[in-house]
Amino acid sequence: MDVAAPTETKVAKEGSSGTQVRPPAPGNFLFTSESVNEGHPDKLCDQVSDAVLDACLREDKHSRVACESCSKTGMVMVFGEITTASTADIDQVVRDACEKIGYNDVDVGLDFKNMEVLNKLEEQSPDIKQGVDARDEQGNAVEDPHACEKVGAGDQGHMFGYATDETEEFMPLTHSIATRLGKRLTDVRKGECGALKPDGKTPLCPWVRPDGKTQVTIEYKRCQETGAMLPQRVHTILISTQHHPDITNEKIAEDLMEHVVRPVVDAKYLDADTIYHFNPSGRFVIGGPHGDAGLTGRKIIIDTYGGWGAHGGGAFSGKDTTKVDRSAAYAARWAAKSLVKGGFCKRALVQTSYAIGVAQPLSMFVDTYGSVTRDANGNPICDDETLCEIVKRNFDFRPGCIQRDLRLKEPQFQQLAAYGHMGRHDLPEHDGSDKPMDGHRPLWENVVDLAEEMAALTKAVQAAA
Repeated sequence: MDVAAPTETKVAKEGSSGTQVRPPAPGNFLFTSESVNEGHPDKLCDQVSDAVLDACLREDKHSRVACESCSKTGMVMVFGEITTASTADIDQVVRDACEKIGYNDVDVGLDFKNMEVLNKLEEQSPDIKQGVDARDEQGNAVEDPHACEKVGAGDQGHMFGYATDETEEFMPLTHSIATRLGKRLTDVRKGECGALKPDGKTPLCPWVRPDGKTQVTIEYKRCQETGAMLPQRVHTILISTQHHPDITNEKIAEDLMEHVVRPVVDAKYLDADTIYHFNPSGRFVIGGPHGDAGLTGRKIIIDTYGGWGAHGGGAFSGKDTTKVDRSAAYAARWAAKSLVKGGFCKRALVQTSYAIGVAQPLSMFVDTYGSVTRDANGNPICDDETLCEIVKRNFDFRPGCIQRDLRLKEPQFQQLAAYGHMGRHDLPEHDGSDKPMDGHRPLWENVVDLAEEMAALTKAVQAAA
C-alpha cells in the first residue's frame, strides 16, 4: 500500500500521552467489528476455494473437498485434497472466480487472463475417508435410506453459533454495518444493486478498485432487565478502499460519505460526534495480491459474527460439509437464531463438539447471557439448560443429518465466501421448494418453528405460579 498524508473527517484531537479514545457515555461501552471486500487477497482465496467446491458439487454431490488457495503477484495456487467424480476444469474455475471479483488487469492487482494458476490438489486420505463414510457397527460401509444418520464427523473440533435481536437478520449491528459498507463499496464499483449514475450505465464510483476494508465502532448499552444489547450510536466508521491513482483524497472522502455511508447507515445512529476515517493511510493504489499475499481461512471472524459470541477456530471456505468446522457452525447458527426469533431470549450462543469418525456430538451448550424471556413477575421462564434440551430435541446435529436438513450437498458456497456466511438478507429467501440453493439465502437462516416448545414452557410457568 502506498502511504501519503492521511485524509480524515471529524477526528478527536486528544493529548499525546497514553491511550486516547473518545469515551462512550457513562454506563455504555464501545465494540468494534471489521469486514473486507471481495477483492481483499484473503477473501479472493476464500472465493476461489469455494468456487472449486461448488464446481465439484455440481457434478458430484458426494464430493469430498478440502481446497486451500493462496495468491500473490500474478498467481493463484489451489492445493489440498479432493475426491470427486467431477471433471471440472479447475484452471478455468479459478480464473472465472478472479474475473467475477474484477481482477482483470495487472494495474488493479491481478489479471485473470494472464495470471499463473498452480493446481496442487491431491486425493483425500483413505484414513479420513473410512472414518467419515457411513458404516455399520462392524465398520463396513453402508448404503441405506438412513445412511446420513451414520456419517461420522470429518474431524474433531468445537463450533459456535450466535444470534442477537438487535437487527432484523438477528446479527450484531457492528458486524452488519461493517459488512454492508463493504458490499456497498463493491456495488458502487461495479454498478450493481442500482448503484449507477443518472446515465444508467456508469457505476457511481468507477475510481474504486477491488481491494478494501471497513470497520465500525458502536456505542452500546446493556439492558439490565432483559440482557439485550442496545445500540445507541455509531462512534467511528473506518473505510480503506483501493482506488485509481488519479483520484484525490477529497473526492474519495466526498464519494464515500455520499454513496457508501449514507445509503447504508441509518441516520438515527449518526450524530455530530461520529468519527470518520476515509483512507487514513492517504493512498491505496497498490492492492489485491500484488499488495499482500492472500490465503484461505484468514477471515473467520468476518465470516461469522464480527467478534461477538465465540468461534471454534475452524475456517469454512473450500471444505465440503462432512467437515463439521463448516456444517456444525451453520447448524449452531440455525439453532441460536431459532431460539432468539422464537422469543426465548434476546441473545443466544450455541456450542457443539465432535470426534473424527463419530456421528453424535460430544457436547452441547447454550448460553443466553442472562437474556432469557421473563414472565409478568420478572422471573425467567426457563434456564439455559432447558433451552439446551430444546435444541437437542429439535435439531439433529449428526453431520449427515445437518447436510440433509440444510441441503449442504448442493452448490451454494461461493456466494457466501464474501460478505459473511450468516445473516445474508441481501440474498432472496429460499421458499423450501426444490429450487436450487445457489442464488438464495442459506437454509440455516430459515428458523425452526418452536411455538410448541414455547407453549409448553408458558403452561409450566403458569402452573407453577
